[in-house]
Amino acid sequence: MGKALRWTTLAAGLAALAWSLSGCIEAAVVTAGAAGTAIADERSMGRVIDDHTLAVNVNSAMLKADEKLFVAADVTVRDGRVQLTGRVPNPDARVEAARIAWTVEGVREVLNELVVTDRSGWQDYPRDARITTEIVTRMLFDKDVSQINFTIETVNATVYVMGVARSEAERDKVNNIARSIGGVRRVVNNALLRDDPRRK
Repeated sequence: MGKALRWTTLAAGLAALAWSLSGCIEAAVVTAGAAGTAIADERSMGRVIDDHTLAVNVNSAMLKADEKLFVAADVTVRDGRVQLTGRVPNPDARVEAARIAWTVEGVREVLNELVVTDRSGWQDYPRDARITTEIVTRMLFDKDVSQINFTIETVNATVYVMGVARSEAERDKVNNIARSIGGVRRVVNNALLRDDPRRK
């Protein structure tokens, strides 16, 4: 679900303030958050930190260029691959969001999953939030899935999966879990296998 569903104007203002803070403070926060994530992650500690930093930088670039795009687009980063999800009002905004992401140093790939629609999405929030929560919960309790290696986003009942799968079987299992949830219309799995050369 896009930031438009989760951010108020105040939150956007606070984000702008955070963006303007010194790089040292930002780096400390990113490193602390990444350290906890890396404990069971398929990525190395260095890669986790790089991905967290890259997500901050893409969001900052989006905010600096266009506040509306910053609010509309959710940014997920894994192995230098940037996934954009959410809703934008027109094709030009969709293209612009990808262009901004590509301007950030370190971006290897941009997966532009932004949906062009004139609907705000507020009415879909309860359903999309429920879908995401149910998928993540089932993954957590499934012994064949390492949930920490995946990120789930749901927009208009379409589920977007990002992350690293240890095997094709695990990737398929995540797809099947997502499809089993009531209300899911489609599953887009952008996760890579652990040995995929794009992760090098």
